[in-house]
Amino acid sequence: MRRLRRLAHLVLFCPFSKGLQQGRLPGLRVKYVFLVWLGVSVGSWMVYVHYSSHAELCRGHVCQVVICDQYRKGIISGSICQDLCNLHKVEWRTCLSSVPGQQVYSGLWQGKEVTIKCGIEEGLDPKARSDPAPRQELVLFDKPTRGTSIKEFREMTLSFLKANLGDLPSLPALVGQVLLMADFNKDSRVSLAEAKSVWALLQRNEFLLLLSLQEEHASRLLGSCGDLYVTEGVPHGSWHGAALPPLLRPLLPPALHTALQRWLGPAWPWRAKIAIGLLEFVEELFHGAYGTFYMCETTLANVGYTAKYDFKMADLQQVAPEATVRRFLQGRHCERSSDCTYGRDCRAPCDKLMRQCKGDLIQPNLAKVCELLRDYLLPGAPADLREELGKQLRTCTTLSGLASQVEAHHSLVLSHLKTLLWKKISNTKYS
Repeated sequence: MRRLRRLAHLVLFCPFSKGLQQGRLPGLRVKYVFLVWLGVSVGSWMVYVHYSSHAELCRGHVCQVVICDQYRKGIISGSICQDLCNLHKVEWRTCLSSVPGQQVYSGLWQGKEVTIKCGIEEGLDPKARSDPAPRQELVLFDKPTRGTSIKEFREMTLSFLKANLGDLPSLPALVGQVLLMADFNKDSRVSLAEAKSVWALLQRNEFLLLLSLQEEHASRLLGSCGDLYVTEGVPHGSWHGAALPPLLRPLLPPALHTALQRWLGPAWPWRAKIAIGLLEFVEELFHGAYGTFYMCETTLANVGYTAKYDFKMADLQQVAPEATVRRFLQGRHCERSSDCTYGRDCRAPCDKLMRQCKGDLIQPNLAKVCELLRDYLLPGAPADLREELGKQLRTCTTLSGLASQVEAHHSLVLSHLKTLLWKKISNTKYS
């Protein structure tokens, strides 16, 4: 009886099941085809976006063609022009640009790893190929004009430095340094092409900072041609997300960023040594020979170090002179504090009654750096140090940018932090 029931069940339901399976197969195929099509489409779009972004960001060939065109016409000069344009001894390697207007490449020159930096004027075609026709007249190289005496150029340079760094008694010495650098061929005189070149370089914020700050914490300047300049090679980066394409970096979750830092970053004592260098750099920005400077993009992407774990600022583009920041903020119309922002994070309070930005920044350099160091130093810190280090970093992050606090209080907090870290690594291989 049971066998008969099984037989009946097989006869009645098997054809139906087979038909059902046959009916499902085309539907499954359609789904698989759709998923494959969707994957190919999304992949193609990502490749297109990445290519478009790379083509927009990486235009070193345009830079080289424009600079060499101006050099061959005798408009500009520089210590590496011959190697760059005639002998082709400057090798351009990896594109490191983050914005189209500032081209940054790793390279090789005279057997050394170098960084090549060059600005691209807005008037240049971003889609230009390797042989674009440069503009006949570049506004960048229009000063000084023919007939300008060396005395007039000296006064012109001094006025520019006063406007950008403030009226400081140390500026005449900086002017002398600029004129000495302008004599690229060392013939004891400054030609018009040399004057045009050094003037164009001064318009580049980072170049001005390389002149104003000590070489200890910034890459050393090696040579230039027009407004293109070459510095020491890119230091090691403390932010491992920097290896990602620029479009994907903002998508990196903070938790993953912290994990990358722990897994791939230097050992804690080395991080402490790098942090001490960063704190010394903050001290230099506040007590520099050529005025005060503000860090207006405080991220780990800008924290670099050498093979010996000495701190090096990876990018000075977002460091700005106090005079420049104040000129931008003072009297600026605002509705809220976010309207009073220079760069990424140099923010001043908004006077809502007057609807104008005030001059003092809400957060000074030290407070922003301490916020950075909390994520950089506390993970993996020695147990006997973690509590005290955390306490000092919390105190540091509450500092304000009011002028009444800056001088004494900031110096005290900075000194305590440096001492705490140095005691932990002194008399060891890490010091």
